[in-house]
Amino acid sequence: MTVAGYQVLDDELKRLKSVERPSVIAAISEARAHGDLSENAEYHAAKERQGWIEGQIAEIEDKISRAQVIDVSKLSGNKIKFGATVTVIDEDTEEEGRYQVVGDHEADVKSGKISLSSPLSRAMIGKEVGDVVEVQTPGGVKAYEILKVEWL
Repeated sequence: MTVAGYQVLDDELKRLKSVERPSVIAAISEARAHGDLSENAEYHAAKERQGWIEGQIAEIEDKISRAQVIDVSKLSGNKIKFGATVTVIDEDTEEEGRYQVVGDHEADVKSGKISLSSPLSRAMIGKEVGDVVEVQTPGGVKAYEILKVEWL
């Protein structure tokens, strides 16, 4: 994962532990004070939320523990690999697109970040400026020419 992706996960983990966890514990305590727990919807909702929060914390801690964090700004080269920001042009529509190849959990097409395991990334890995890649899409095969490879 990229340094930015790691930072997002770390920030979310801190928020869950320091804000969400204490908040749900307080909600459980307050619901307990209302008496009979068997018919207490607030208590059951708070316990369900607590389970979800603990699951999220465990999942993020697992991702962080297994992460290989790569500082993209220290990478270079002409060939596309993880972390590269690639400018391509659709050969049919002449539309340009700019994408950074990132880890699966960092992917967000709207912000120009595509997963390393996406069809476009897999087609581009190992290619360089001037190469044309073909990608199978739901609408058929699309061809993209690689215009630029950057390390931002």
